[in-house]
Amino acid sequence: MKISKDAVTVQLEIPGAVIRQQKGFGQAGDFGTISGEYFTLASGVDTTPLFKGLDGDSCQCPHWGFVLSGHITTTDASGQQESVAANDLFYWPPGHNVKVEADAEIIMFSPQREHSHVIEHMAEKLNG
Repeated sequence: MKISKDAVTVQLEIPGAVIRQQKGFGQAGDFGTISGEYFTLASGVDTTPLFKGLDGDSCQCPHWGFVLSGHITTTDASGQQESVAANDLFYWPPGHNVKVEADAEIIMFSPQREHSHVIEHMAEKLNG
């Protein structure tokens, strides 16, 4: 499958973040259907308040991705932090929060069912 960034469905657009998710991007064995995702994130974006109410108040979906530009730090439930920057491949296991240190663009591949749940939760938080 091939799709351009602008053709990927925008699931959530808020000041500082555009979350695009192409559902049905392929199959990943035990993970089931995956989505291809393209996120544009401004410096200062912090998912902590948006993930409140999820298990562990964090994203419980694993992600595999690549940082096109910027700098992002994840924090897991134990408080351990890891940073990724432009040209890094990454794996974020379940149980993380994200803070954008410098304007970033990332591409991710995620189990569709789990990540759709997280995106829907964030939208509900934003809509009150």
